[in-house]
Amino acid sequence: MSESEGESLPARLAAAVARLLVTAWVGGMWIIGYIVTPTLFASLDDRILAGHIAGRLFSAIACIGFVAAAYLLGFMAVRQKRAVLRNALFWVVVAMLVCVAAGSILQMEMAALKAGLESMDVMESAQRGRFAMLHGVSSVIYLVQSVLGVWVVSSGVFMRPYPPPTQCTQDSLHSID
Repeated sequence: MSESEGESLPARLAAAVARLLVTAWVGGMWIIGYIVTPTLFASLDDRILAGHIAGRLFSAIACIGFVAAAYLLGFMAVRQKRAVLRNALFWVVVAMLVCVAAGSILQMEMAALKAGLESMDVMESAQRGRFAMLHGVSSVIYLVQSVLGVWVVSSGVFMRPYPPPTQCTQDSLHSID
């Protein structure tokens, strides 16, 4: 009998949704941030267009991040009750959510700078220094979020079936000491 056979169908579906959200969020972050965006800037002659497309992609993955983090935090809280507060993975997902929120705020600031310039490239304007600073901070936050995402995926916690909540033991809480 497999580990997940004792779980109800709703519990198995909830765990499957958690796995899919981790995959979409972390995989999407890595694909967009480290493959698609550099490829856009290397392939397109129009840096304004490349930046616009990249900004839209970062907004899309941020939306996925907000949804995924909310679901994962709720999923862990339901499964582990108050013990979730002692779970390092819970706090890693909280940190990733903070990164998404901070990155979104910075992205709105950068978009506002660009909007005020109409068709002019922000890097050729008087706003260049402010934009570069915002972009640099945003990039560091994205890198931190990406590394935390690798930790979530490599922990494998969301890839394993969970015991039903009534059968949770100290060992099954997946706490990291």
